[in-house]
Amino acid sequence: MKSKARLPLCGISMSLLFDFYILHRFKSNNNNVCETILVMSFLDISYISQKISFFFSFFFFMFFRILLVFIAILSAYSIHLLLKSAGVIGIRAYEQLGNRAFGTKGKILAAFVITVHNVGAMSSYLFIVKSELPLVIQAFLEWFLDGNYLVIIVSIVIILPLALMKQLGYLGYTSGFSLTCMVFFLISVIYKKFNITCPLEDRHQNALPNDTDVHSDLNGTEHVCEAKLFTINSQTAYTIPILAFAFVCHPEVLPIYTELRDATKKRMQKVANISILAMFTMYLLTALFGYLTFFGAVEPELLHTYSKVDALDVLILCVRLAVLVAVTLTVPVVLFPIRRAVLQTIWPDKPFHWAKHIGIAFGLIVIVNILVIFVPSIRDIFGLIGATSAPSLIFILPGIFYLRIVPSEQEPLLSRPKIQAACFAALGFIFMVMSLSFIIIDWVTGQSRSGGGH
Repeated sequence: MKSKARLPLCGISMSLLFDFYILHRFKSNNNNVCETILVMSFLDISYISQKISFFFSFFFFMFFRILLVFIAILSAYSIHLLLKSAGVIGIRAYEQLGNRAFGTKGKILAAFVITVHNVGAMSSYLFIVKSELPLVIQAFLEWFLDGNYLVIIVSIVIILPLALMKQLGYLGYTSGFSLTCMVFFLISVIYKKFNITCPLEDRHQNALPNDTDVHSDLNGTEHVCEAKLFTINSQTAYTIPILAFAFVCHPEVLPIYTELRDATKKRMQKVANISILAMFTMYLLTALFGYLTFFGAVEPELLHTYSKVDALDVLILCVRLAVLVAVTLTVPVVLFPIRRAVLQTIWPDKPFHWAKHIGIAFGLIVIVNILVIFVPSIRDIFGLIGATSAPSLIFILPGIFYLRIVPSEQEPLLSRPKIQAACFAALGFIFMVMSLSFIIIDWVTGQSRSGGGH
């Protein structure tokens, strides 16, 4: 039975503007879509904007803006392909679309890609917990500063109980709260732009351990406060993968579609479009004001850059707490599609069983915690997953599923929609090969490590 939870939109808690675009009943579902997109790359978005083209006059930020628009539009189009394919055969599970298109191999492929991507997403969220929570505790309590232990505690006490819920729709309320936290993050970034001078002032008395040396490096950089016309270096390879990673919500679209009240393709597409538009706006503003605050001194994790100014700044400490709440509440939402993929692959016709439900959740959290403890930098997670599973979920799988599932009687192979879908899938292959090549070259040369992991 479908969930009858009340559903307003991603943005009721964010802005009354969205009231004009979506009905009150959309709340939980749109929050889940927004949250899945939002936290993926929020801390990295200013950093990657520093790695590509900038024009300080009329053309300032134009290239990044075009790139962001391009990926957002493609993401919305791929959701259109998914929903249309699902509508043709009445299936609302990503793995079953793969099964219908290519049999068991397609089902296993879809489940594998979803699992890889969402494990990467969960790892990125928990990496933020590992990175930020010790700084919050050090500032307030000077209690226990080992991020590896803290991420395990958070996983067991908060994430695991939420991950054991049976339905995804109920997490819309926690999603709404985490979205509010990220809006607070955005407002704080905008506010700090007008309160931090560049070059950064010396405030070593509030520096945390190991911050002083980096702070000196930031002030010693020539022209650090100038917007550069064009920047290309080894870390530019991570730009498009991170942006692609930031807009992947596709594994969650079909489960949310299933729980949507009075579900129709048009209504679900509207939910997805509003979510992507909202997240596009927030990404753009975060990148713009984050970059204009620190220019060339922006780090892979934006909040760490603020620590170089004043590690005990009350507003930034509150922002850290908000981000920690947001990413912690997002992990259970991302875990649902992985568990469904495992169940669909191994036990496709079995009824619900609590032992499997709990066992898969516990096993996934253990695996993700191990990855988080041993991966050196969050950028590596974003880059690798963004170059492999992200193009598969956004471009390749929706395109080839559409080609295989939509019957030729309805749309011939040489019809415009199918040609577009074929080009869409081909674009995904090209994007994957190029991104992986650049990232592997960067790893081999070792230049990316100069950026430092946290």
